[in-house]
Amino acid sequence: MPVEPTPAEGPTADSADSPDSPESSPSALEPSLSTETAAETGAETAAAPAAAPAAAPETVLDEPAVEPPPPARGRRPRTALLLVAALLLGPVIGSGVGYAIQANRPPTPLPPLQLSVLPHYPNTVLDAKAAADAAPKPLAIDGDLRKLLVSKPADAQDWDDFGSLDGDGWISVADLARSRGDSAMQFRLMLGDGLRRAAVVSWQKGDAKYLVKLTQYGPDNADTAITDVTGLGGMVSHPFANGMEGGFGVYEKPLTYTETTTQYYYALAKARRGNVLVSVEEFSSSAVGADDVKDIAQRQWEQLA
Repeated sequence: MPVEPTPAEGPTADSADSPDSPESSPSALEPSLSTETAAETGAETAAAPAAAPAAAPETVLDEPAVEPPPPARGRRPRTALLLVAALLLGPVIGSGVGYAIQANRPPTPLPPLQLSVLPHYPNTVLDAKAAADAAPKPLAIDGDLRKLLVSKPADAQDWDDFGSLDGDGWISVADLARSRGDSAMQFRLMLGDGLRRAAVVSWQKGDAKYLVKLTQYGPDNADTAITDVTGLGGMVSHPFANGMEGGFGVYEKPLTYTETTTQYYYALAKARRGNVLVSVEEFSSSAVGADDVKDIAQRQWEQLA
């Protein structure tokens, strides 16, 4: 009886290797290969994010920075410390030694507090009139001061002190204050100093101009004349040889008139007789000496006697 053929369990090696086999054809293999490749690629892509954290480099911790040691402090000079110690301890030690020496000395007896002889004063009341009579009196210079002025030389010309004099021989307190600058303050000072009156005479001889003034203060303000006679405006003062109270001097450098550029040389002499102040001034465009003002001041002082 015929035997039934047994169904083939699968392709054999020969059939697999045969070119005519459908599994061996390229068209049959490409889909499977493509599917496997895509599956592998997808698996690698999916695995990549998971593997990324593991592939991160290990973080290396930096060692803590070591601070440099502070600079060494300089040592103070030993000599300076010794000097400071000596200055501080010296007075203390000296005071202690002095106190110890003084404490060991015997006490010095003090004189009695009550005097053996007490001063005695008169019990009578002082007589004011007698005291006034006994007090020295200033030289009585009264009358017209203009008559006591020295006369100007015969060969001299009149000079009005740049228009400040009116020719009557008197000079007011306002004119005196104006000639000294800061007239308001000088006016108050002169009245406060007890200025009574003033007379003046002036002349010009050659290029030299002379101004002689007699300034009289009240009888109770003779000390103002004494103060004024000692001031020569900062120049070196030379005393008079015959014992006259006052002095004279010269400015070595030229001065400048107020509100002008004109320069002049200046000499000054001052003297006092009682409560009257004598002032002699010289103005010149050339250098001057002190002999002229000294001689005029001496003659004026003698004429007040």
